[in-house]
Amino acid sequence: MFKEFKEFAMKGNVVDMAVGIVIGAAFGTIVKSLVSDVLMPPIGLALGGVDFSNFFVLLKAGAAAAAPYAALADAQAAGAVTVNYGVFINSIISFIIVAFALFIVIRGMNRMKRKEKEVPAEEPKPAEEVLLLREIRDALNR
Repeated sequence: MFKEFKEFAMKGNVVDMAVGIVIGAAFGTIVKSLVSDVLMPPIGLALGGVDFSNFFVLLKAGAAAAAPYAALADAQAAGAVTVNYGVFINSIISFIIVAFALFIVIRGMNRMKRKEKEVPAEEPKPAEEVLLLREIRDALNR
């Protein structure tokens, strides 16, 4: 059983998939930082200094401190129950960026595959028997 598992784990597809997952996780971290630290601050500034990550709806005040809470972190520290729709908006923007990046990568790969198909394959040489039969035919026709 161990030998079979080792053969399965060492197949190229499994290793490629593992590399893809690790790179995907790292890419997700980069995109999250891009959205939270680069894109959302200027958008919030353009909308009048709004911080999307602090958009929330208070469902139940926390026991540690009374409402209202100035920021989501304050509400969470007090133990309040909240619906964090601002964080959800950031997640949607992150997803759109990741989906677009994957679209660009897949599009490039598809173009490369099409170029490979467009290159005409060299016509295969006829078998030795076919060449011999052609010589016989040509000799009989003389």
